[in-house]
Amino acid sequence: MTNKSLPIIALILVTCFSSLAAEPVKLTRADYEDRVNAIWHAQLIAVLLTLPFEHHVAAVEPVRAFPKNYTSAFVDDDWYYEMCAVRAFEKYGLGLTVEQLGEQWLENACGTYGSSMVARANLQRGLLGREVGHPRYNRLWWTIGPVFSADLYGALAPGMPNEAGRLARELCAINGHAAALDGAVVYAGAISLGFGETDVREVLRKAVRLVDPSSPYRQCVESVIQMAEQGRSFEEITAAVEDRWRIEYPASNNAVPNGGLTAACLWFGKGDFWSTIDLACRAADFSDTDNSAATAISIIAAMKGMKVLPAELVAQLNDRIAGEKLGSVKLTPAVDEKISALANRTAAIGEKIIVSKGGHVSGDTISIVSEPIATQPAQRFQLAELTQWWNPDWTLERAGYGGDGIGAMPGIRGYTALDGDTLVTYPRDEARGLLLHRKVKLGDKPSLELQVAADPGKAWELNVYAGNRRVLEKVIEGTATEVQFETLKIDLADVAERETTLRLYQRILLPGKLKVPSKAHWKSPVVR
Repeated sequence: MTNKSLPIIALILVTCFSSLAAEPVKLTRADYEDRVNAIWHAQLIAVLLTLPFEHHVAAVEPVRAFPKNYTSAFVDDDWYYEMCAVRAFEKYGLGLTVEQLGEQWLENACGTYGSSMVARANLQRGLLGREVGHPRYNRLWWTIGPVFSADLYGALAPGMPNEAGRLARELCAINGHAAALDGAVVYAGAISLGFGETDVREVLRKAVRLVDPSSPYRQCVESVIQMAEQGRSFEEITAAVEDRWRIEYPASNNAVPNGGLTAACLWFGKGDFWSTIDLACRAADFSDTDNSAATAISIIAAMKGMKVLPAELVAQLNDRIAGEKLGSVKLTPAVDEKISALANRTAAIGEKIIVSKGGHVSGDTISIVSEPIATQPAQRFQLAELTQWWNPDWTLERAGYGGDGIGAMPGIRGYTALDGDTLVTYPRDEARGLLLHRKVKLGDKPSLELQVAADPGKAWELNVYAGNRRVLEKVIEGTATEVQFETLKIDLADVAERETTLRLYQRILLPGKLKVPSKAHWKSPVVR
């Protein structure tokens, strides 16, 4: 081979690879604006239709109208956080960071329910945007907030699922982490893919590959796809999702099981508006129905535009979102906006992103550089990892996610999280209890000292073992109106000068004692 041959071979290779490249996604500007407008309207309409079933029993009859006569859309967390993200892009530009988004949240009083409520409180006490959704500081990091905040990023990156997923991962970190962010990535990617795909099932197959196979979110969504391809019915699949994943994530505002329900609604809805709404309403009792419906309908809206939405429902909203409060939080400023104007502002940002990623906007034509799906690096977090900030000498096992009932079901069982220097726990397995353990070489006069507490009006039982011997059995009761700690000093003389395993069990099933199960509050365990 001569040196003269190399340029020819290189040219052939470039030509071959170019022929394998995906065709660019092409839209007219009018079509892009129409689909973005549809995505905004889709969220509003889907939520208003399905809200009566959020955190309540599922529907058994078709839903065909709003539960009341609306003359505009009210302000809901399903779209308010995205509205504030649009303002942040307009203020800070395409390089918007999660820290800057946090500043926008503070300015606009974002964060009313679930993980977003905790994020707002964290921002107010001075934490940074990248910190406020993290498990170290946010006890509800695994809930659905990031997923319903991510529709915007699919709209801003049409036909660019990797970019949509990147934006979702980086910016939705303000109100969640790990599996919850995986959900944001999957469904932002699905909306992005909707601009170039015609088959909603193919959208789902591709979007789920944006996150690592180790992700519980991907595993849940892929199980839906696999069961559907095997011929299982919608009812069988949604029951399987709930039976498998609700044990792990029992709160109704969870991210992972609701992601599976959304996938099932998309698959069996086949891109039809009313079929998808009906499936969302009857998917499961006590689920986050309105958010699942809004995400699914937003994907269909990205594919088909305003024509897919019932004209009579669009007309009822009068192209308007208005409200002074979201829940009990006063918005700053109050909202009174045209939906179509919000869509146009979104599309204007999206066009800039398209150009920044190699696409072209010329006259009325938009050409978007297509990209093959690239799986993001895994982002995992286990509750056992909380001890690295609490006390790394101890290992945590059998912790439960639970939930605190704020913005979801009241009375849900306890959760596991950090609260400053306090580890708050609740067992995943109520029969076996929760376990903290460590192996230690004891001195000649050993003891274990720690502080423990229970929730007001509730109780749990502490069992302490040194080796095989139980050295303490004590019911920890919350008798005051707030959490009050008691200090325990446990004599370990029987295992002095030995290497032994210390085990602390939280038991919540207390036969004959008729106590309401409590979270356990632990701090300052010291072995002397």
